[in-house]
Amino acid sequence: MSKRILVFPCGSEIGLEIHRALRYSTHFDLVGASSVDDHGRFVYEDYVGGLPYHNAPDFASRLAEIIKTHRIDVVYPTMDAVAETLQDLAESLGVCVIGSRPETTRICASKTLTYDALDGLVATPLRYRDLAEVPSYPVFIKPDRGYGSRHAARADHAQQAATLLARHQDRDMLILEYLPGREWTIDCFSDRHGSLLFHAARGRDRVSNGISVNTSPSTEFIELFADWAGAINQRLRPRGAWFFQAKLDHAGQPRLLEVAARFAGSSALQRGLGVNLPLLSAFDALDWPVSIAANDYPIELDRALDNRFRIRLDYRHVYVDLDDCLLIKGRINTALLAFLYKAIDDGCTITLLTRHEENLNETLRRTRLESVFDRIVHITDGGPKADHIDRLPAIFIDDSFREREAVARQRGIPVFSPDMVEALS
Repeated sequence: MSKRILVFPCGSEIGLEIHRALRYSTHFDLVGASSVDDHGRFVYEDYVGGLPYHNAPDFASRLAEIIKTHRIDVVYPTMDAVAETLQDLAESLGVCVIGSRPETTRICASKTLTYDALDGLVATPLRYRDLAEVPSYPVFIKPDRGYGSRHAARADHAQQAATLLARHQDRDMLILEYLPGREWTIDCFSDRHGSLLFHAARGRDRVSNGISVNTSPSTEFIELFADWAGAINQRLRPRGAWFFQAKLDHAGQPRLLEVAARFAGSSALQRGLGVNLPLLSAFDALDWPVSIAANDYPIELDRALDNRFRIRLDYRHVYVDLDDCLLIKGRINTALLAFLYKAIDDGCTITLLTRHEENLNETLRRTRLESVFDRIVHITDGGPKADHIDRLPAIFIDDSFREREAVARQRGIPVFSPDMVEALS
């Protein structure tokens, strides 16, 4: 029997990666939850909105209600602060919470506690108690608690530093030496026995809003980072996926930026090599044995904004064109083909309407498309495609504006060009 996992908040970058990493696993059913409706509701088919913020007075009672009504076995927190709250509530909720023990989670949520805990074990940035201690500029000012680059900035002189600190008087801010060099994230995994099973460095080759949006494996400082991974694992005792980040100082030596008791969003790079950190973490949290075997080939991850649409259409029949639509320059339009199979899975019939001028049977055989269609209508008399749309409710997909316009006018059904298909998927 599969375990039901509640992912909260499911629309964060971590929540979206959990969906990508676990959606094909037969061991788990995913339920997404968020306090604010965001991209998560477009991704998670089973979605719960309106959950109070994790620090709200009624959060625990509302969460307990959701756990009961949705038969939740496991909760997967996706943000550091949320993980702290959920680890503290785990026993009273009566469910497994994926992640490290409360003490580890608490230390990793604070950069001050992290630096203090690892003092003497790894190289950390120089810290200054106040601006009077700063020997020279620039310095880097960032929150003790936070993620990405929120509220963090470089200060090039004392007045700028004072202004930044004054702007965030409600937060505990750190004044650190400025680290000008290259950055890395070291993705790690420790099992329930405390064994460090995996660590691999990747360059933060392009960073946007504190997120590594281009990354690839790195062997620089490989022995040093291995030592750091072992020392952090022994001192903090994390469980499941975790990571640390490092950056070069003025002397060209790495210094620790932070440790997080969760996987990093761009650790999807490791998934591309066969190390599915979110899935491994779920297995380990349930005390299931895990092992890791990574592939070895060149790989690079680049991230960008993605689109998800929600169209409220009722249709049972799909009419689709072949040339310059399902076949473009002789190659299969795989995005459209994926949609057709989704429509088949949803119970739709698929009809091919084509004016193909070559041997149609040979083309379908060569492209292995012959089994996709319930019906094939080969129009050779020049007649309108609208005459062959005889089953409703339906949609029509064709690259020709003239064909789409005629079908929309004569049959009154929604029409789509190939570039619009992503709105249907």
